[in-house]
Amino acid sequence: MTTIMRRSLRELVLANCLALAIFASLGEAVYGAAAPFSVRVGFPQPSGAQLPLWLMVEARLDQKYGFDLQSIYISGGARLTQTLVAGDIDMATTGGAVINGILSGAELVYVAIVVPTYGFSLYARPDVKDVTSLKGKVVGVMTKGASSDHAAVALLRHHKLQAGQDVKFIYLGGVREVLAALERGIVSAGVLSSPTTLAARRLGFKEVVNIATLNLPYVHNGVVTRRALTRQQPERIKAFLRGYLVALKAANDDPGLSKRALGRFLATNDAAIIDEAYQSFRGIFPRVPYMTEDNIRAVLSVADHPKAATADPKDFFDNRFIKELEDTGFVKELYDQR
Repeated sequence: MTTIMRRSLRELVLANCLALAIFASLGEAVYGAAAPFSVRVGFPQPSGAQLPLWLMVEARLDQKYGFDLQSIYISGGARLTQTLVAGDIDMATTGGAVINGILSGAELVYVAIVVPTYGFSLYARPDVKDVTSLKGKVVGVMTKGASSDHAAVALLRHHKLQAGQDVKFIYLGGVREVLAALERGIVSAGVLSSPTTLAARRLGFKEVVNIATLNLPYVHNGVVTRRALTRQQPERIKAFLRGYLVALKAANDDPGLSKRALGRFLATNDAAIIDEAYQSFRGIFPRVPYMTEDNIRAVLSVADHPKAATADPKDFFDNRFIKELEDTGFVKELYDQR
């Protein structure tokens, strides 16, 4: 775990308090000219899905595009969403938990998609032979209303089972906690993300299904910010997204750099763990990360919020920043480089 990941959110906020006060006193226009300004980005789980964010740090892409990136681990999608709403971070790379927040009135919006399907696998104890044999059993997931919860619901529906009736869920907070509950026999199966999937196999558990292979549309990971920030400081968002687009390309095309970033942020030298995290998401990261209505609609279909059924998918995302970067030739130039 890196130093910045170990530091508490409170410490990070205090450390940047003076700088933020200076920026505020000079007015919003300063963000476009300051060199550099800071962008605080939270992420909810130590997973290969976060590789583009970690590559920005590893390759110093923030410095290249004129800002200081602070990558902050805040465990669990629901807690991360609350932290973003409170203004303690500027952006987040996270999944479906944001949808419930927006449905409850949070002024948040996706500005890019990172992993457009469920990046999870279901691992189980020996008595679970397939998904249908989960009936009457307990499955461990990370956070209620977040991506792992939605993945489990979608998987059960795919096999004509109903969450809460045919299969009970227990919410454990994080991927490591899900694996621990599986090991102790508290749950019969658990929804895991890489590289914890490798740890599960090393403990003798089997993969029942890689949910990603079902190709179900979803927002496993997307870039989210407050709507106020999109209005007040659009250059700040565009600066971040420039670096992020470069990182997406590197995540698919540069194994060496990608694995160095994974080793650093997963705090491991274990080559097998690093490769597990890399191979699980390589090729899934999109070249131009436009959010789609289908991605949002898929989240709404598994959300348990009372407003989900009547919500308009268009209200949850804003692709104008990605479109501007594409229209100005940034994406073409990036992929034309040799």
